[in-house]
Amino acid sequence: MRFLEAAAAFVLSAGAMLTLTSCSPAQSQTNLPAQSSASSSTNTNMDSFQKPSDAELKKKLTDAQYKVTQHAATEPAFHNEFWDNHKPGLYVDVVSGKPLFSSLDKFDSGCGWPSFSKPIEDKEVVEKVDNSWIMQRTEVRSKTADSHLGHVFDDGPGLTHLRYCINSASLKFIPVEEMEKAGYSAYLQPFIKAGLYKPQAAPKTEQTSK
Repeated sequence: MRFLEAAAAFVLSAGAMLTLTSCSPAQSQTNLPAQSSASSSTNTNMDSFQKPSDAELKKKLTDAQYKVTQHAATEPAFHNEFWDNHKPGLYVDVVSGKPLFSSLDKFDSGCGWPSFSKPIEDKEVVEKVDNSWIMQRTEVRSKTADSHLGHVFDDGPGLTHLRYCINSASLKFIPVEEMEKAGYSAYLQPFIKAGLYKPQAAPKTEQTSK
């Protein structure tokens, strides 16, 4: 009986390590089972944002969102909301609503998680040394809400060669056509320049002759 228990433990351990190393070491401390995504309300009043208490976060976020952002868990590759999302728009912190990444910088890395070549603003993504799982990696967290996002690697495209491998559960996606209504009009210019969005024309006012 002890032999069977030891064998089962070895299989679980080996499976965890295989998952950990299957797509560059882009995993965190805890692996999550595949879950269906669920939308959550996000605090869009970013200027006066104050991080909710742990109890409030548990109510506000889905189980996966809470475990990823607050306890550095990792969702399963290829079974998360945004890994294959090709729509134009913003990816914001699911806790604070602060813009983090743009679809204009998103690329298919083949790893099964959303990958970006750069954040919208460097100051909003904080890097920390992660020595978990007997390896050294660079964890990335959001500055405003201190949410765990994922990790950054130096095997990406372009001039920076960076790959921000991010958990979908840490993000909320704002489609480009909803950005203005959601309060993100300040971030529309790159999408307008890329031909992905046309500003709404201001209504003409009729002039009456006297």
